[in-house]
Amino acid sequence: MPSTGRISERIASIAESATLAVDAKAKALKAAGRPVIGFGAGEPDFPTPSYIVDAAVEAARTPRFHRYSPAGGLPELKKAIAEKTLRDSGYSVDPSQVLVTNGGKQAVYEAFATLLNPGDEVLLPAPYWTTYPEAIRLAGGVPIEVFAGPEQGYMVTVEQLEAACTERTKLLLFCSPSNPTGAVYPAEQVAAIGQWAAGHGLWVVTDEIYEHLTYDGVKSTSIATAAPELGDKVVVLNGVAKTYAMTGWRVGWMIAAPDVIKAATNLQSHLSSNVANVSQMAALAAVSGPLTAVDEMKTAFDRRRKAMVSALNSIDGVVCPMPEGAFYAYADVRGLLGREFPGAAGPVRPQTSAELAALILETVEVAVVPGEAFGPSGYLRLSYALGDEDLAVGMGRLQEFLGQAK
Repeated sequence: MPSTGRISERIASIAESATLAVDAKAKALKAAGRPVIGFGAGEPDFPTPSYIVDAAVEAARTPRFHRYSPAGGLPELKKAIAEKTLRDSGYSVDPSQVLVTNGGKQAVYEAFATLLNPGDEVLLPAPYWTTYPEAIRLAGGVPIEVFAGPEQGYMVTVEQLEAACTERTKLLLFCSPSNPTGAVYPAEQVAAIGQWAAGHGLWVVTDEIYEHLTYDGVKSTSIATAAPELGDKVVVLNGVAKTYAMTGWRVGWMIAAPDVIKAATNLQSHLSSNVANVSQMAALAAVSGPLTAVDEMKTAFDRRRKAMVSALNSIDGVVCPMPEGAFYAYADVRGLLGREFPGAAGPVRPQTSAELAALILETVEVAVVPGEAFGPSGYLRLSYALGDEDLAVGMGRLQEFLGQAK
């Protein structure tokens, strides 16, 4: 018997993006006049650099960009991405190995859709970005969470991966610098994980969109170069959103072996066709240009990072390691769960980080994302990609409210 549901089971089973949901709720409350401080979305508060905008304006006035272009990306942008990858990661690829996508999310989805068959298992280090497990399931895969807590810097070990690996494992998802934790794997650990994956014949999909957002002299290492043993079984995902404050321009990319890119491009030709040409030309200016813009942003992010982590660790029951990358703090709030807080209708004892996050938003109008969005309960993710004044006000509210726990 066919299903009588109006929505397909496949689509109905997808969880809403928790980070976007928190951001949307915060913006709706702000629009209603509430003084909400949003620590939810991972979005730089800086404008896109002017030379990138200028390139987009010029493209918008150029008639050839008013037409369809190749589904896999403008040839000049694919060439520039290949050159940028060699420059920044030391990883040599041909432009034919590049697929330009509508943001990093499309690259994530298409990578899994291209590589996975129904029932294939994907090792998913947790905490993880909220979209990964949903994209894996949409492709018919099975996400296998491998959790690393604050005591190990939120970084999984080879031993943990080995324990989770089965005959059905096909792929490892790797993300460093990490969303949501800000963890940056040391080069030797990246190499060890890559070598382990190669030894098991696994594919590795590596998300490197935060590659340039690192602090304290820490450098990000691409698993593609750290573990050449992987050969052509590595897929690199990246984009311009975070490095160049271009979240709304929607340009990402996927780098892989020619047969994988050919298949993924075929998928994209039916799914969405080419990325908007104006956005592609803006991305060309970004990846071909200097990194001065991100260096300037990093100065502000670094200042905010230190202020946020210091404020969080001053709260009894909260433990927050200093993140070395991205623009998130991932706070362990298990010490607050089950304790009593003042609520609108009387004392409240939140038992999960989701309940605690909801209480915080309702009571002191601060939006944070609960750990359930990224794996186990007991944690909160806070983005410090917002203005210094808002950060100070928001952290002050959190310190005062969470400090009342009994």
